[in-house]
Amino acid sequence: MSDQVRPESLHTTVLLHEVIEWLRPKAGGRYMDGTLGMGGHSLALMQAAGGKAELCGLDRDKMALGLATKRLEEFADVAHLFHLPFSEFEEALDELGWDEIDGAVLDLGVSSLQLDEAERGFSFIHDGPLDMRMNPDAGESAADLVNTLKHGDLARIIRVYGEDPLAGKIASAILKARDKEEITRTLQLAEIVRLAYPPKMRHTARNHPATRTFQGLRIAVNRELEELEYYLKTIVGRLKPGGRVAIISFHSLEDRAVKHAFRDAAKGCKCPPHQLHCTCGGVPEVKVLTKKPQLPSEDEMKVNSRSRSAKLRVAEKLATDGEEV
Repeated sequence: MSDQVRPESLHTTVLLHEVIEWLRPKAGGRYMDGTLGMGGHSLALMQAAGGKAELCGLDRDKMALGLATKRLEEFADVAHLFHLPFSEFEEALDELGWDEIDGAVLDLGVSSLQLDEAERGFSFIHDGPLDMRMNPDAGESAADLVNTLKHGDLARIIRVYGEDPLAGKIASAILKARDKEEITRTLQLAEIVRLAYPPKMRHTARNHPATRTFQGLRIAVNRELEELEYYLKTIVGRLKPGGRVAIISFHSLEDRAVKHAFRDAAKGCKCPPHQLHCTCGGVPEVKVLTKKPQLPSEDEMKVNSRSRSAKLRVAEKLATDGEEV
């Protein structure tokens, strides 16, 4: 990629002002961006703190990490960047010697850099190798999955992760196609999925018929829900009392996981629902600050159409006695 290309020209950061307002960056604070991307949220955090905060940034995409490093160059002394998935954030914090942080942000969207770079294999619009790995050096690719999985496993990925009711038909079409030739290209798979849809649905669907299949495969390839589940179990324990975590999700599976995790942490009591009196002595760990997810403004959606499905949820760590700080 040319050195003349500016990172900010490649990707519009979603819900940027809202995240900064919720996290309230301050001088002397320590903040973590678990999905650094091209550094949009991180740059705004550092600027809001007058450059006097510290940042821990993680991303498993080396290309994005390189662009973010350039974008955060003025804060190089206080911005510590790691080539790690966000689920391994504790490794980074431990390396820095940070027991707790003042705030954390997670943007679960696929970046424009990944979607628009045909060679990454995320897009069903541009032809490229069927890859979809956020870290191209690790794990199985989407091509590995579509060419080796049994019908039931493939259908489950498309049905559960892609939320496509035609998962069985699509899986059958994929198996039939791969019997003739290996499926290695994005447009090759997109056409197989398109033809698996009944003719009427191909033309009346709001999105491309392959949208959900590609979503399901991407989630499976990158183990996105497993990563999120582990993060949600551990992040509150590394927040300071009064510290906040902001998470932006883009589809219902992610948003549901965040909603339930925040709700459970805010309840405190872990006793069975049928039990009349609490005996566990649990106290709430967080206060949920967004009773309903915050959505992008109309202006943001006009400028950045990819923000339309974004949902932001925020929670604040409570003191050990369950009281607000």
